Amino acid sequence: MFANGQGRYMQNWPLTVDKFIDHAARWHGEEEIVSRSPDGKILRTNWAALHQQAKRISDALLAEGIGPGDRVGTMAMNGANHLAAWFAIMGIGAICHTLNPRLSPLQLNFIVEQAGDALILADKEFELIVSGLADSHRTIRRVVWLDSDCRDGLNAFISGFAGEAAWGEFDENSPAGLCYTSGTTGDPKGVLYTHRSNYLHTMMVLQPDVFGLKAMDCCMPVVPMFHANGWGLVFAAAAVGAKLVLPGRKVDGRSLVPLLCDENVTISAGVPTVWQDVINEIEQASIELPALQRVLVGGAACPPSLFQAFNNHGVNVSNAWGMTETSPLGTAVAPTRQTHGTGLDARLDQGRAPMGVDVRIVDEDGRSLPHDGETVGFLQVRGHSVVETYFRDQERATGSDGFFDTGDVATIDVFGSVRLTDRAKDVIKSGGEWISSVSLENVALTHPAVERAAVIAMPHAKWGERPLMLVQEVTGQSASSGELRELLAARFAKWELPDAIVSVKSVPLGATGKIDKKVLRARFDEMGLEGLGTLKV
Repeated sequence: MFANGQGRYMQNWPLTVDKFIDHAARWHGEEEIVSRSPDGKILRTNWAALHQQAKRISDALLAEGIGPGDRVGTMAMNGANHLAAWFAIMGIGAICHTLNPRLSPLQLNFIVEQAGDALILADKEFELIVSGLADSHRTIRRVVWLDSDCRDGLNAFISGFAGEAAWGEFDENSPAGLCYTSGTTGDPKGVLYTHRSNYLHTMMVLQPDVFGLKAMDCCMPVVPMFHANGWGLVFAAAAVGAKLVLPGRKVDGRSLVPLLCDENVTISAGVPTVWQDVINEIEQASIELPALQRVLVGGAACPPSLFQAFNNHGVNVSNAWGMTETSPLGTAVAPTRQTHGTGLDARLDQGRAPMGVDVRIVDEDGRSLPHDGETVGFLQVRGHSVVETYFRDQERATGSDGFFDTGDVATIDVFGSVRLTDRAKDVIKSGGEWISSVSLENVALTHPAVERAAVIAMPHAKWGERPLMLVQEVTGQSASSGELRELLAARFAKWELPDAIVSVKSVPLGATGKIDKKVLRARFDEMGLEGLGTLKV
């Protein structure tokens, strides 16, 4: 009984992520986890075996002096050993710090220095990067290769340990994972997830109106585990005991399609560029995907052509929006009784906020704006899995009213559906009016010869800014300026149309698979619109 005479009516069961794999091992122990190694071999284990392996890694970490709050870095692609390391690190109260190998050396050095990683567990294929980090940072005591049989590999690290470590005997608000933003607008920022936030985020992901993962599913997260916890899908798979397919480093269409077919994958997730490559592969090879039911698209705006292509193959596409700071789920597309059957265009929104997230749009003075589907404002969010303060940052990331400014510009309609019109840093303000780069890009992508499209703002003496469109064409095909301009003119006012359309060899992608407009701005800003005359297509 408590001092006030009232008892505790419900059990105190801390919300820690070790409970996910405990559940999977106990009740779904024989369900498969399939990995593809860097040399292409298919490796098979199951939840019970992964649980035991994770326990042995925990033993070895404790023997190395790793304890609660210590940061342990991982630099690895999606694989069973990496997943075991995750649960091993978090289970003993240490912090799993996922390192993105696609970041620049300068960014990685900044991140490791700020995080103060004590150990790094990594795929051998990243030896050059990791060895450089270990040589440069005195906090890193040891590097362990997640490849099982190599020297200093995982088998040697856990040899002699029986897997007796105790998991989860700490407060649910303890930190569990550390993930840094990609640093597109400055130095990367660390987001420190707690056990509670990860647990509740997983419950949110499992909602039918979000990802709706079930024990009967076979889930293949193509999104790397170092991208905001792999969108939470590996936790969700453990929570329901689903079969898990981890594709490793090869995520091109030719490599993914055999896994989708051979392993009977029912649900998968990745960025649009990945899915465009998959569509190209199945259509060129006349292949059908026998089991695939749902594809989750996030990380960037999904072009309408991609929705239609998957629909033609009987696959349902779900758009979602989020960011590192939201763990990452923010919104997901799900019909309501009012919106069901309203057509394909409705599915091009970023969706509605699930239970656990609250969203709003505000003007430049922070005043709330109406949800009428037309008024454009700055998108803000709050919730149980939204950042409050960045790691080692003295300033709050959220405002005094608890809302986090996402840096996105959006509309919200009467049904709560969010439609992103741009990133705040990408929006084009011409003559006092906003032009959506995302909307222009999506329409350009409906042209069959356009592989990628990017619209950036160019300085203009009269109007302040004007749009410039960069187009990467499908190999062997071409899209003329007349065709593209006619396509855009059917949807946009004359003043919204790009001042120039430029064909480029490739539209660059950043470390998270999104179009890197920072690179494009650096390339074209000095040239100016006047210097583009010879480049117009």
